[in-house]
Amino acid sequence: MSISRTIQAVKDALSAARLSTFEAAAVSTGSENYTALDLYAWNARVSAALLAPLHICEVALRNAVSDALENVYGVKWPWSRVFEHSLSAPGVGYSPRKDLQDARRNAISTGKVIPELKFVFWQRMFTERHDVRLWDAHLTRVLPNLDPAKSVGQLRQDIYQEMEQIRRLRNRIAHHEPIFKRELSGDFQRIVTLVEFRCGVTAAWMIQNQDATGILRERGFS
Repeated sequence: MSISRTIQAVKDALSAARLSTFEAAAVSTGSENYTALDLYAWNARVSAALLAPLHICEVALRNAVSDALENVYGVKWPWSRVFEHSLSAPGVGYSPRKDLQDARRNAISTGKVIPELKFVFWQRMFTERHDVRLWDAHLTRVLPNLDPAKSVGQLRQDIYQEMEQIRRLRNRIAHHEPIFKRELSGDFQRIVTLVEFRCGVTAAWMIQNQDATGILRERGFS
């Protein structure tokens, strides 16, 4: 099949609107249309490759939070009314309290609740409202490789901000959106750093068992 027919077939299947972002990127670099399809395929490949490090990062962080919660509220922390009422419950937008209530509704153990909670739930745990009850005593215990020169408040804020960048990347991948314009090497390093906070050995193992960095180098990402 000719290049032009391939381009048209992919446009028809995926939509011209979806391909337009990649075509614009190709034009801006002086490339021909077919490179837009190459870029689309590369974007899909690197998105898929980043899912494994993102998975390890999310599991490591949520287990760190669960560890701290267990020490404060007990092993059945998802059912602790004190903890539940420590969570915000806005009438509009995302509600951590409602997320917890929904996640535990049909669960029989804490281990079953944890994966049902949204990534943003774990991110929202790293807010100032939880410092006194949770992080002042437990942040550097559950994340032992944090910078000792920084205060608990600074460290917790740093984690929140890094998780926000990870959340945005994760959401774009989940919705099959372009990520090639992001500083993806920085995103990958951010993932590594967050895992390292929990366990340096796990971070090194993750690096050894991922394909994202090789795919990034194909497009000049160091």
